[in-house]
Order: sequence, then C-alpha cells, then structure tokens
Amino acid sequence: MASSNFIDYVKINCRSGAGGAGSVHFRREKHTPKGGPDGGDGGRGGHIILKGNAQLWTLLHLKYRKHVKAENGTAGEGGRRSGAQGQDVILEVPLGTIARNPDTGKQLAEITEDGQEIILFPGGRGGLGNDHFKSATQQAPDYAQPGEAGLEEWVVLELKLLADVGLVGFPNAGKSTLLSVLSAARPEIADYPFTTLVPNLGVVAYRDYKSFVMADIPGIIEGASQGKGLGLRFLRHIERNSVLLFVIPANSDDIRQEYNTLLNELREYNPELMDKDRLLAISKIDLVDQSDIARIKETLPKKLPVTFISAVSQLGLDELKDSIWQRLTANPEPAE
Repeated sequence: MASSNFIDYVKINCRSGAGGAGSVHFRREKHTPKGGPDGGDGGRGGHIILKGNAQLWTLLHLKYRKHVKAENGTAGEGGRRSGAQGQDVILEVPLGTIARNPDTGKQLAEITEDGQEIILFPGGRGGLGNDHFKSATQQAPDYAQPGEAGLEEWVVLELKLLADVGLVGFPNAGKSTLLSVLSAARPEIADYPFTTLVPNLGVVAYRDYKSFVMADIPGIIEGASQGKGLGLRFLRHIERNSVLLFVIPANSDDIRQEYNTLLNELREYNPELMDKDRLLAISKIDLVDQSDIARIKETLPKKLPVTFISAVSQLGLDELKDSIWQRLTANPEPAE
C-alpha cells in the first residue's frame, strides 16, 4: 500500500431518499362515473447501504465523495398503482470498517464479512393513497399521506484492519523487515525511524498449506495514546488483531522497559487490549553475542512467550511461526 493511497478515515454527508406521496384518486370510467377511491401508495425512498467487499483494503475510493444522495420515491397513481421505489446507494467498504456519528462517537454499523450489507440510513416510507382511508362513513376520502422525509446525516467511516497478528513496536524495531521476510508484502524499509507511515498487510504461509494474516502497524512512541508521533491514527488498527506480537531489537538499551512502555501505551489507549494474547520477538539477534541473549532472557516476564529472531539471517523464524500458530489456535491466558 502506498502511503498516498492508504486512506482509513473519511467523513461523508449522506441523505437517504424521501418517500413518494400517496395518491388522491377516484375511479372514473365510462360506466362507472362515481367509482370509489383508488389512489396508490407512494414508493419508499432509497436507502444508504454499507456493503463489505473483501477485495478492498482502503477507503481511498470514498475520499473525495463528500456527499451521497439516494433517490426519492415517486408518488402513487390512480388504479391503486404504487409509486416506484427510490434507487438505493450502496457504499462498498473494506472489511473492518466502522461507521460512527461524528458528534457523539456512537457506532452506527460495523462491516466484518464479505457481502455483508447494513442499511446505514433508511429511505423515507411512501405515503398511503386515499384507497386506504375509505370506510362505511367516509366512502370518498379526499386525502392521502405525504411521503416520509429521508434522513440527512454526516457519518465517519473508520477502517480498522482485520489481521490475525499485529506487529507492535517502536520505530525502526525491524517490524517491516520481519513482515517482508515472512510474507510477500513489500513495505518500505530503511534505517531510520517512521519508515512505515501506513499499515501493511501480508499473508504468512505456514505448514500444510495453512496461513495467517500479519499487519505491520506504524511505530508507536511514548505518548502515542495522547496523540504524539503518529498517535491515535494507527493505534485503532491494533484493536482488530487476534494476537499482538511485540517486536523489540536485541540491541535496545532496556528491553523490559521498552516492553512496559509499549504495553502502557496500549493500556492507555484501550484497556481491553490487555485481554489479547501477546508474544514477544527479540529481533536483530545477529547484532549481539550469545552471552547478551542469555542476559536478556533473565530480564523478561516469565509468562510471556519469547522468541529470539533475526529476519536478515533467517534465525528463529520457524519457531516464531509455530508460536504464533499455537496462540491463534488456542486460548491461553494473557501474558502479564
């Protein structure tokens, strides 16, 4: 995904269609000069519908579509003929898209499956024709219902990437290199912080033709939960990952402290993230000695599964995939 093409947040003005008015009409034929009421119903207005599309990875196609308007229903006619329904507007979105009210933050809809459709804003109902209002005492009603107005609202669409494993770490921790080695994804890689400016997805092949999806989330810094660095913009993508894989380089000054800082940022952003399964990968072990690795092991949390890897030297990658798969197919207690 090129940074200019990855859009995970759009704000759109939506207006569903108004319902058509019911008809006031009386049957008038050559041999029936005073027939009864036969006004038809108005057609309903068009809906605004969200539809999941597994082939989409971004909201780019909606970035410049600021106003969406569904068609109004048409009025009813004589002979009990109903008006036509207004045409619906279907907004196709990637899986993992959430619709929110921009003022209250209330969640309106969530798309998680391919082909799933949710009516975001229903069209107005069509009015009833005067045929519905005849009675023994009112045999020639000369009124009908007007159509119901449509809804006009602003809506925010947010994309939260759906992935099995989310890579969590500081900038330049080796997350993008790891993803590029494990999958066919080709994220931008360079030896400076914040190379990754957008999330990247890759499918990791596992044994016996199995696979899982891994997401490289842009690097977190201390204070990200308060909006520092890339801040809240990408933390939301972590919410949809089944397993969180923390990546910390072996040559860091204090690995335990880095892990605690990352954990604290996630906790500050959303305490529910603490319930997710967590793994720790100590990357870049080709840059340290075996004695350093032994020392690092002594400082790490006892219940946290740890794998020592080097994406460049291809060390520990099979062990890491085994550990990830075990977590994806089991329900272990969250690490401390």
